[in-house]
Amino acid sequence: MLFYEPLFLLAFPAFYALYLLTRGTEAKKWALLIASTLFYLWGEPVFVLVLLASTAFDYMLSFRLGAPAPPVTRRLALAAGIAGNLLILFVYKYADFLADNLNLVLSPFGEHRLPLLHLALPIGVSFVTFEKITYLVDTYRGISKPAAKFHDYCLFVLFFPKLLAGPILKYHEMQDQITSPRPVEWSDFGVGFLRFSRGIGRKLLIADPLGAFVNSIFAADPTGLDAGRAWLALASFTLQIYFDFSGYSDMAIGLARMLGFSLKENFDKPYIARSLTEFWRRWHISLTTWIRDYLYKPLGGNREGEARTYLNLWICFLLSGLWHGASWNFVLWGAYNGLFLTLDRLFLRKTLERCGAVIATLATLFIVMIGWAIFRSNSPSYLFAFLSALAGMTNATNATEIPVEVPFTLVVGAIISLLPATRFYPALIGGYERHAWLRTLTVSALVVIYVLSISRAVTVPFQPFIYFRF
Repeated sequence: MLFYEPLFLLAFPAFYALYLLTRGTEAKKWALLIASTLFYLWGEPVFVLVLLASTAFDYMLSFRLGAPAPPVTRRLALAAGIAGNLLILFVYKYADFLADNLNLVLSPFGEHRLPLLHLALPIGVSFVTFEKITYLVDTYRGISKPAAKFHDYCLFVLFFPKLLAGPILKYHEMQDQITSPRPVEWSDFGVGFLRFSRGIGRKLLIADPLGAFVNSIFAADPTGLDAGRAWLALASFTLQIYFDFSGYSDMAIGLARMLGFSLKENFDKPYIARSLTEFWRRWHISLTTWIRDYLYKPLGGNREGEARTYLNLWICFLLSGLWHGASWNFVLWGAYNGLFLTLDRLFLRKTLERCGAVIATLATLFIVMIGWAIFRSNSPSYLFAFLSALAGMTNATNATEIPVEVPFTLVVGAIISLLPATRFYPALIGGYERHAWLRTLTVSALVVIYVLSISRAVTVPFQPFIYFRF
């Protein structure tokens, strides 16, 4: 179920009214848990049973991860919990990818082929798996204690605002809010609704119009693309993926706030970054911090010399690429980011600092955009042809029509993305904080954006969130 589907827009106000009238901590938690389960059950009626069984397994293991248990028992329990969660991810996401590649390698030796499972990838499975592993590891490390009640842990896993595409949460950061939901205040509704409005506007008014154009270009033969259309498509995808994913995060944070919960930010103006290292501190913050805390640091981080640091960076981003999808283009995208993060540490970041803010931002954006070309291409052969089109090295025969709304949407998206890098942005923020009329204008604009977004949602076929695939 999508946040802007008519069914959700009808069901949520009814649930919200019921939630506001609910008295008592336990009753509120059960209302949220039942609503969250039904929300996921609507789109994943089979996988929700697997998820609940896995959640029960985690919960039982968590009581063997604490200090009173012998060290061997603790390590075995942690290994079993991590393995169980990764097994679910492997079966649903990577089994067919591995079988396909093994079949390709073994094809010269006979006709025997490994069977493919052809399982539909459950929405948000990677996000949920990472959160469940976080719960186990943090309990093992002593950062958090096992959930006091099983339904508390279930609510953490299934909490519907963040369930489908994050942000990736840590149980110890949410524990107090989960165990004792606070009363909802009027400010929660106001701030949450406006944040939700911003998110739905980003998705439906910017990401989706650009996405329709991007899909038409990337569905065509790249050898017939001219440089202009190729760059326009790449710029459109650069903004599409940002406004699509940050739009979902805005909606998740807004819905949670309306219910009295506070979720951490997932984006911090990533396209104004002046190095790739800074970009990854601003983009999908919950994933990059997860990789840092649960993969990079356990591998040794930067504590064991430069060569090991570079190796750790490559391992982390190769796995991050594979996390995004079972495809070689994602592995290549991970390697590409690992390369530039290594170059950042060697010389690139200092070089860009000496070039000035504008050049550093533009150079970083260029590196990121080429990375998005790798990300969006469905195969290495397509990528090579698309990069050739960017360089103007193709026979331009593709005359795909450019919709009138694309250039306008592209300009609006670029202004929103890059405005914080300009000298006007601090003055704009200062004026917003000082002048009531500017705040009123902003609120009115967000309400109008919400109305326009809903109008588009009911008249134009929806495009799923990009990160639902992951």
